[in-house]
Amino acid sequence: MLNYTIRRLFFAVPTLVFISLIIFLLLQLAPGDPMAQVPLTVPAEVKQKMREALGLGQPIHIQYWKWLVQFFWVEPLHLFDYFFSTGFSDGMQRVISWQTRSPVMDIVAQRMPQTLWVVGLSYILGILIALPLGIVSAYKQYSIFDQIGTFISMVGFSVPTFFTGVLLIVIFSVKLHWLPSIYDTTHVVNDWDSFMFQIRQMLMPVSVLALYNAAQIGRFMRASMLDNLNQDYVRTARAKGLSEKVVVLVHVLRNSMIPVVTVIALGVPQVFGGAIITEQVFKVNGLGQLLITAIQANDLPMVQTLTFIFAILIVVFNLIADVLYGVLDPRIRYD
Repeated sequence: MLNYTIRRLFFAVPTLVFISLIIFLLLQLAPGDPMAQVPLTVPAEVKQKMREALGLGQPIHIQYWKWLVQFFWVEPLHLFDYFFSTGFSDGMQRVISWQTRSPVMDIVAQRMPQTLWVVGLSYILGILIALPLGIVSAYKQYSIFDQIGTFISMVGFSVPTFFTGVLLIVIFSVKLHWLPSIYDTTHVVNDWDSFMFQIRQMLMPVSVLALYNAAQIGRFMRASMLDNLNQDYVRTARAKGLSEKVVVLVHVLRNSMIPVVTVIALGVPQVFGGAIITEQVFKVNGLGQLLITAIQANDLPMVQTLTFIFAILIVVFNLIADVLYGVLDPRIRYD
């Protein structure tokens, strides 16, 4: 397993470089000009100097190489300097946002807590709801519980999050005045009242995303459990006199988790990408909203960096899912 992990990490490097090249070239073909928002009163020679300061006057291959060095070398050095109070990255040019004229990774670090609090918590909550729901629905197939769970899952998976979000806002904010409709990202928790306000403003966005995630993962869990409940090894385990609890929660559940792990692992990058639509509905100032504003402003360094971060997360969690396969099923070996 260790050799397999090392090989996958070794091949992941050229894969990520190729992905970064594709992202860079696609964004270079995108229409728009970062100087479009500059006032018309600014002289042409000043605009030209601004373009050169942003690196727009250089050839494409030089721009790509500079961004690659900044992302893989300068930014990690800056992070090391931040934690250990060193000065290795002093004087080095970081990835700069065209829109804000500030380092891209600093903006990402500012937005990350909001995304983790709302989208990350909703994903964990969705998993905690989906797994027992799928297990019980499969074990009690066609029961009242299974029918209710199937109906809720279908509604949660079919109804778009922007409709659910707006519906909750109309009910709990406009009609009942129980919950705030806009997420206050500047709110600081320092006492019990501020903590309760934080809980109240998180309830609706977390509930919307948790319902969607639970519906998707729960259906996979139910289908995988049903597939394994009819296998020969289950009948053999029951014939040996094992209790039903051991048969279901040890033998069946362990094998059923293999395809579900893939769904969960590939869904984790969505946490960092943010639920773009839900963040827009509730005005959560997270990474999803950051990506939307960067696209609208034609901020190519920001869009390029965020997109590549999401690609890295997908590659990493694909590897984690493959490793977990061997943990869940000892028959799977990568030698």
